[in-house]
Amino acid sequence: MTDTVESAIHSATLLLQNSTDSAKLDAQVLLLDVLQKPRSYLFSWPEKHLSAQQQQLFDSYCQRRLKGEPVAHITGTREFWSLPLQVNATTLIPRPDTETLVEVALDLPLNDDAKVLDLGTGTGAIALALASEKSNWQITGVDRIAQAVALSTINKQRLGLQHVTFLQSNWFSEVSNQKFNLIVSNPPYIEHDDEHLNQGDVRFEPRSALVADDDGMADIKHIISQARDYLAPNGYLLFEHGYQQSTKVHSFFAQMAYTNILTVKDLANNDRVTFAQWPK
Repeated sequence: MTDTVESAIHSATLLLQNSTDSAKLDAQVLLLDVLQKPRSYLFSWPEKHLSAQQQQLFDSYCQRRLKGEPVAHITGTREFWSLPLQVNATTLIPRPDTETLVEVALDLPLNDDAKVLDLGTGTGAIALALASEKSNWQITGVDRIAQAVALSTINKQRLGLQHVTFLQSNWFSEVSNQKFNLIVSNPPYIEHDDEHLNQGDVRFEPRSALVADDDGMADIKHIISQARDYLAPNGYLLFEHGYQQSTKVHSFFAQMAYTNILTVKDLANNDRVTFAQWPK
């Protein structure tokens, strides 16, 4: 006989408890994907038995998670800014910390018709989150990986956010000669020898989206330098970065003649986002 909803979650939680810090949540998310039901179903129908096919699929999901594969890769989806996004192994999995960047961007004093550029868009998470809040912003997201551009375009179409354009570009290489009121980016910023690269979900994510030379600062410095040619007067450049990098980011912003430099902490009270303004 197959498991009930309640017993399936219990068994999976026990199975996963030594391989993840979120065993019960992982089990619930995986089971909901198998059942194609909302979260409330778990509490409304705990005695409901899985079908044989559902049991087999759930067991296979749990075995994949036991080996460390991210839940988002197993289900193919991750929620960001309350938006369901398709994800795959060609891009970073959107993370709650990055919502801090979206919040900061939305708080900036920009016009209703602002032109916005998202560098290294990946799944399109940042661009699409901004688009969901600002229907008149003209938003462009770029990524050097063709598969990421295809993925972000799928997410755009599924969400019906037609005022976003995605294109393939290595940072600014294919961006036409135009000026933006806001440039945002969650670039690679991890050092090559960071021990966290061998832990958790990042083991399954592309290193090129995580790691940068110059102690993690190479891409940040490149963008700060190049963005000066693409920012409108008084335009903003906004980054996510590592929690120990804010001083270096501040310093390079100042060196490149930006003004009004400010760092914002994430929900864990770590320095996470720094923005600055390009003067008139």
